[in-house]
Amino acid sequence: LASALAMDKDLSKKLFRAAGVQTADWMMVTRGESVPAADLVGVTLGYPVIVKPSKQGPTVGLSLVEDPATLARAVTEAGEFDDEVMLEQFIAGRELTVAILGDEALPVGEIKPKHALYDYECKYTSGMAEEEFPARLSAEETAMVQAQALSASHALKLRGCARIDFRMAADGGFYCLEANTLPGMTALSLVPQAAAAKGMSFPDLCERIVRLAAEEPRG
Repeated sequence: LASALAMDKDLSKKLFRAAGVQTADWMMVTRGESVPAADLVGVTLGYPVIVKPSKQGPTVGLSLVEDPATLARAVTEAGEFDDEVMLEQFIAGRELTVAILGDEALPVGEIKPKHALYDYECKYTSGMAEEEFPARLSAEETAMVQAQALSASHALKLRGCARIDFRMAADGGFYCLEANTLPGMTALSLVPQAAAAKGMSFPDLCERIVRLAAEEPRG
């Protein structure tokens, strides 16, 4: 259930807001519906706007729409991957991520992609993104985004290991982007880097994840 909720970006954002976790404004388009007028989107969300499938994995079908004239095409492209498409307010700022291990938030990381967005290529191509752990935040900012990550995790009833992604706006506000219930565990992945920033080796991280799974109640 938790993974299904996290995969559905529309439902997860509703649960985030119900839990007091700030997230960007959004609109939904269901397959077969007309694309909202570009002017309406501009008034409601502003440009640029993120267009993406509501229930897809790592940035598949995602577009950054800066020109209202390209909105319909972006919605059509995203609609090839899902029956629901999300139009989301673009939050300019720093890309942050918080790994959750059990009921603990690990050190915050900052992602500095080579592209305007942390897209598929940046995620899975060596050298296309720079990650910094821990992120250069004040103690107050770190505590704030970690608390928001834990609230988001609890809102989706996540257990074990997960990763919660944020944008930090210029005014210092944190906006939750999404939760990943099956974060990567490769040499390029973020959770192992967060664990290392806490002084936890990769084998210790793996053992901790297994132990958390074994401790979970059944039924």
